[in-house]
Amino acid sequence: RSSRMRSASASLAAAHRALAGPPGWSRAFSSAAGGLPTRAASTAAAASPLPEGPSLDDFVKGVPPRAGSRLRPARERKPEWLRVERPTGENYHRLKKSLKSLKLATVCEEARCPNIGECWGGKEGTATATIMVMGDTCTRACRFCNIKTARAPAALDPDEPRKTAEAVASWDIGYVVITSVDRDDIADGGASHLASVIGEIKARKPELMVECLSPDFAGDEALVGQVASAGLNVFAHNIETVERCTPFVRDRRANYAQSLRVLEAARRLAPGIATKSSIMLGCGEEP
Repeated sequence: RSSRMRSASASLAAAHRALAGPPGWSRAFSSAAGGLPTRAASTAAAASPLPEGPSLDDFVKGVPPRAGSRLRPARERKPEWLRVERPTGENYHRLKKSLKSLKLATVCEEARCPNIGECWGGKEGTATATIMVMGDTCTRACRFCNIKTARAPAALDPDEPRKTAEAVASWDIGYVVITSVDRDDIADGGASHLASVIGEIKARKPELMVECLSPDFAGDEALVGQVASAGLNVFAHNIETVERCTPFVRDRRANYAQSLRVLEAARRLAPGIATKSSIMLGCGEEP
């Protein structure tokens, strides 16, 4: 038995040497001898175009992918009227640097607004900014919004009103919007914190126009009045969509009628300010 095994091993070694050949020999094999393709056949197969994709020549010549190709089609370029220039300007960079140094969040950056250069880069007295206070994590989960959510976000920063006011007062802007996440985990929903931010800003720069894009505070009129009476020029609260689409767009704790009551309460409790709301289109509403 051991003799047969040695003989088989020797035969395999000899076959291997014969296939490898001496240095310089071609390693082309005949398919008849071992069922293996020749080098020429392998090269030809590799050079042929894939059945489901373009060939190298197609890439070089810029030929569009053939029907059935799994390659992603070329992205259609945006029309000229939809494009915006890259944000630049001294005022833009000053605002950006100031926000970063104070670790303040803005909706402009969080939402990657394409108009940020136009707002931040305006001339003295015409630039605007939107500051988001009370953290970057919301206790609600509206389906249209990409802000992080949690049942119990981090505690509020007690120094945020001062830092926000100092930053805003140092900017060459004529209008600022203060907005926030919803904080249902706090007893007053953050109303006192928002009122403090507004009061600090007005104390440092009384001529600045201040708008607050406010939460609904679960419909609590006393909390709405606390924010609306803090020295604002504009109280804003968005209804977001039409009543029929509200359950599919907004968090279950927000509703259309409640938002209307918030706006009515702000107008009634602070009659000297403007009230404002916004609505999105494309959520399934009908004409």
